[in-house]
Amino acid sequence: MRTAAIVGTLVLFLVLAATLPLLCQADETTPRPPNVIVILVDDLGAIDLGCQGSGFYATPHIDRLAAAGIRFTAGYAACTVCSPTRAALMTAQAPARLHLTDWIAGHEDPEARLKIPDWQKHLPLEAVTVAERLSEAGYATASIGKWHLGGAGHGPEQQGFDTNLAGTDRGQPPAYFSPYTIPTLADGPAGEYLTDRLTGEAVAFIEANRDHPFFLYLPHFGVHTPLQAKPDVEAKYVAAGGLPDHQARAGKPIGGEKGFEQTNATYAAMVESVDDSVGRILDTLDRLALRDSTAIFFTSDNGGLLPITDNRPLRAGKGSAWEGGVRVPFIVSWPSLTPPGTTSDEPVITMDIPATILDLTGVGSEPGAPLDGESLAPVFRGESLDRHALHWHYPHYHPGGATPHAAIRAADWRLVHFYEDGHDELYNLRDDPGEQSDRAAAEPARAAGMRRELEAWLEEVGAQFPTANPGR
Repeated sequence: MRTAAIVGTLVLFLVLAATLPLLCQADETTPRPPNVIVILVDDLGAIDLGCQGSGFYATPHIDRLAAAGIRFTAGYAACTVCSPTRAALMTAQAPARLHLTDWIAGHEDPEARLKIPDWQKHLPLEAVTVAERLSEAGYATASIGKWHLGGAGHGPEQQGFDTNLAGTDRGQPPAYFSPYTIPTLADGPAGEYLTDRLTGEAVAFIEANRDHPFFLYLPHFGVHTPLQAKPDVEAKYVAAGGLPDHQARAGKPIGGEKGFEQTNATYAAMVESVDDSVGRILDTLDRLALRDSTAIFFTSDNGGLLPITDNRPLRAGKGSAWEGGVRVPFIVSWPSLTPPGTTSDEPVITMDIPATILDLTGVGSEPGAPLDGESLAPVFRGESLDRHALHWHYPHYHPGGATPHAAIRAADWRLVHFYEDGHDELYNLRDDPGEQSDRAAAEPARAAGMRRELEAWLEEVGAQFPTANPGR
């Protein structure tokens, strides 16, 4: 028996010795999985980029990114406020399904007509994130910037990220200039600018992981309040006819190209700093010869905040039920897959980003986990998605005045259902992008059909609803 074992071992050794060169050769020829970068800007409005129509904000680097890939003209955030969109971006699941439907920790109004549901105030640990899936597949993962999906025990480290810099439960930075007093980010030299610092950390992460696949999630705090910009950049926009923030919001808007009232020089300078960040990321990828192997997604967590910016022709802004609250920039540059310099009017939404990443990296979603997003691969090939509608659900009151509502967009039509009195508003976005002409009375059959479809979706995802307020 011992002799047989020795002979068997010798044969196994000879087989391995013979096949090892072939295995090594296979490893050398196996394509490296693509790197993935997701850049999420806070409160960036749909018209806040040069390539989106702004005549005041200078965004040459983001425009360059758009020119290298595909820009979606009907890009949407998953919610009209930030935390739900961030949860959707991590999971490819709708905020209504996650029961994470408001910014954390939310807004309470005891005198409101409706009582809001008992919603989820952190991203559940059992929710599998795109970072967890990529980490399991061997990716290095980093979250550098705003998290706002839970505090201790519910941070990026518990959701698949090897590295967490600046991510906490807070929704805005105490300051944009060091000292930042962010517990998960060491203060830099006095006067260091936060957007620049996060970009520097992102560049360092890319450099450290240049030899193997990485997933970089870069959720900037900018351009969220407090509005604080680098003085020299702000001065440039003042010289161009803008006003510092305190004057822009207090005084009469100057007006700008195409009638937009984007004249806040402080905000414009913050937008430029985010644009500079994108430029540094692109330059780093070029310098390291990684651009062709790196997919980049760029979007915002909700519409622009009024009156700081102007979202026209879209109606209203962050926190609202209308297009200005959820329409956002949406750019994808995936070399060899996205045709350079193209635009698409396909309606797309936050959940499509992780769904696309999981699909095109080959990692795949967690078995059995529902996905509310669609892979954008067909659009990259010039085809349409097999999806009839997009949906939203916001069973909350917003300090800006919005009341609980849900919405659905199907083709060119968008219906908004308001929970306080049960009325519907219907708009044709092709003819009326500003949602000024309610067609519900003129198109009762269409409105009723879209309302039924919305209700069926809400039931499917197990949405929570506001109820009558017994204390009112």
